[in-house]
Amino acid sequence: MNTTDKLASTHLGKKSEGSENYNPSLLVAIPRCENRKQYDIDENNLPFIGFDIWHAYEFSAMTQNGVPVTRLLKLKYNCTSKFLVESKSLKLYLNSYNMTRFGSNISECLKICKDKIEKDLSEKLETGVEAHFIENNAERIEIFQNFTNIMNFVDEKTLKVDKFKEAPELLKTEENKQVQTYHLMFDSLRSNCRVTHQPDFGDLFLYYKSKKHISEESLVKYLSSFRSEFHFHEECCEMIYKRLFDLLDKNDELFVCALYTRRGGIDICPARRSKNCIINDVFKLADIREFARGSIKQ
Repeated sequence: MNTTDKLASTHLGKKSEGSENYNPSLLVAIPRCENRKQYDIDENNLPFIGFDIWHAYEFSAMTQNGVPVTRLLKLKYNCTSKFLVESKSLKLYLNSYNMTRFGSNISECLKICKDKIEKDLSEKLETGVEAHFIENNAERIEIFQNFTNIMNFVDEKTLKVDKFKEAPELLKTEENKQVQTYHLMFDSLRSNCRVTHQPDFGDLFLYYKSKKHISEESLVKYLSSFRSEFHFHEECCEMIYKRLFDLLDKNDELFVCALYTRRGGIDICPARRSKNCIINDVFKLADIREFARGSIKQ
């Protein structure tokens, strides 16, 4: 077991005492570098920019009078951070607020919790972390509506998928005469937690602008090959980005975003893009104040 997996398994299979009393020591930071090395991603010259968005749907605390306060918590930090937060540790940490009392009223309670969460996570991950509580009456903002399901370009009756460990050799390209843009969505992304081995499901949104055309059939086969992979959500997003980045030309635009479904009341939404790529929807997702969703699964 490598260093990352040892850290990630800190809470695995263990009864966590006192998890309902505020306890920032429960947080576990995972270095991004180990997985990036495997895919020739240079930490000092990342081929992408982006962020990780987390939604915690079951955050709850209490006022000093014991009045329960429950909200959706949205978190954001940059992919340039040295660490990411391990998901079970984040869940246990947020649960530690459940029976803890903060502030004389609901607004004060939420303000104190927000400040503590930003401080604790920023210190643990050694980067700036933004937190925001979204009210129950918040408007749902639809994003990635102009992306087409990739299966629309594939004959599913003749398609044969038989590799279920990440297989970049499946990807095939052809050269176009002119630069073209592609907005694709794959709604059957599945990978597995590298610690618990539990399945993670999500929708993958892919945009690229290039003279090269990546065969949609080969993309379906490649993305399906993650079904038996064991990686964190953020790692899968970066792996897919890097494989496509290596196929395309240097100045081509590329964007990859994986909107995973919630597990344990928390979902993770990593997004990576080339520096020259502007996707308006991604700015809505990145807005810490907005409840932006990509499909019915979220």
